[in-house]
Amino acid sequence: MRVFTFLAVLMLGATSVLAAEEPSGCDKFKWPIERERAALTAPDRAKLASGSEQAALPSSAITLGLVAPQEAKLPTPPERAPKDGTFAGFTGIKAPKAGLYTISLSAGAWLDVVQDGHFLKPVAFSGATDCDGIRKTMKYELSGQPVVLQVSGAKDNSLSIAILPAQ
Repeated sequence: MRVFTFLAVLMLGATSVLAAEEPSGCDKFKWPIERERAALTAPDRAKLASGSEQAALPSSAITLGLVAPQEAKLPTPPERAPKDGTFAGFTGIKAPKAGLYTISLSAGAWLDVVQDGHFLKPVAFSGATDCDGIRKTMKYELSGQPVVLQVSGAKDNSLSIAILPAQ
């Protein structure tokens, strides 16, 4: 009986820790997200198919079409293996201007930013649930080399992405 009580307390503690990692509400992001949220919900987002390539960083957010992971043909295996029933896709940018950028996603998904054959690590990360239009935002230092954004683990077959100069 003590074992069951211990396990129940342990599970409750783990659930509390997980809940603590996932703040809820738009005011819970670590920095202001109004600009990113506006871009992700703007009606003029360009719709891109997975595998598309852009000459430069887009001037507005994009909506990337996603497919089953085995059909996505991601250029680099994702750092985190996608779960069954999820969607994946990618887009390349030939000539981004070097600098610090926020890359924001409209919904939950794994994002790999690949430049010069290496996964870039975000300089900063913030995310929250229950904020309409935005789920997470990350800051990346990009060089002027081509970059690939790979999305995996998405629950829907499209995802909006905003790439904006960091403020």
